[in-house]
Amino acid sequence: MKFLDLARVTIRSGSGGNGCISFRREKYIEYGGPDGGDGGKGGDVWAEAVDGLNTLIDFRYQQHFFAKNGQAGMGKQRSGKDGADIVLRVPVGTEILDADQETVLADITEVGQRVLLAAGGNGGFGNLHFKSSTNQAPRHANPGQPGVEREIWLRLKLIADVGLLGLPNAGKSTFLAATSNARPKIADYPFTTLHPNLGVVGVDDAEFVVADIPGLIEGAHEGRGIGDRFLGHVERSAMLLHLVDGTSEDVAGDWQTIITELEAYGGALADKPRLTVLNKIDALDEDERAERRAALEAVAGNVFMMSGVSREGLVEVLRAVRRQVEARRKSEAPAEEARPWQP
Repeated sequence: MKFLDLARVTIRSGSGGNGCISFRREKYIEYGGPDGGDGGKGGDVWAEAVDGLNTLIDFRYQQHFFAKNGQAGMGKQRSGKDGADIVLRVPVGTEILDADQETVLADITEVGQRVLLAAGGNGGFGNLHFKSSTNQAPRHANPGQPGVEREIWLRLKLIADVGLLGLPNAGKSTFLAATSNARPKIADYPFTTLHPNLGVVGVDDAEFVVADIPGLIEGAHEGRGIGDRFLGHVERSAMLLHLVDGTSEDVAGDWQTIITELEAYGGALADKPRLTVLNKIDALDEDERAERRAALEAVAGNVFMMSGVSREGLVEVLRAVRRQVEARRKSEAPAEEARPWQP
């Protein structure tokens, strides 16, 4: 299935049905009076998060979603039928944006969560509704309210516990493949990863979800390379795992490049807890390891050593990640309400 994380759709709620002007005309009934029914309500447009979806590819093939109009009222005091609603089924983690792509209308983060995007128009009153002691034969009815048509954007932000960061070929996909059942594409050229990948990683009977996004380069916030459009997929993560290529001649510069892009992206992403890892140490001798680690620690603080290929230091990194993820989960867990004592 092709990955798509941004889609533009046009929605329109249903218009309400018109009220009816009708009078009761039956043999032997001298004063029949008005009997026009009300129009039906137009259908609503909803968005609902469903399980089993991780892409917006369905909205590539259908961009227009129109709810049904309400039925007009009828004689003999019959009301019109309400229009059918229409539901946009989206993956968990979908943001709904206005046409300007900046105003967030809704953020759907749980399975089953429903959001009303456009309400249907109310049906008009029939002439029966206007009958009174002073107006026993009203000859007017209300038209139904029109529906709402608008253009919206759907943007998917994957929900993961850990987000992988690094320059192209830093070893992110190799790390994900070595620690989970995910099978991302791995090759010896830049930008092997073209769309985000998710993997469930387990260590010491604990599991967490890791998101691998395409690598960043200097100037990504200006659109260079693949750009920073995929950084949204790690915004919801509890922490960031920053992998630095140990075979690089300037590990400190590589680290600073990513940090600069995070700060340019804005939001709270640059302030998230980070774990810095010097990767690919299997290709370094002892002197090179000590030199690169010292250079990286001078700018990044504490640094872990790891190799995704030989799995050296892998368990220590996973355990450190697990501790931070569990700490974040505990801090975000809602406090249990105190219950009165019961015998």
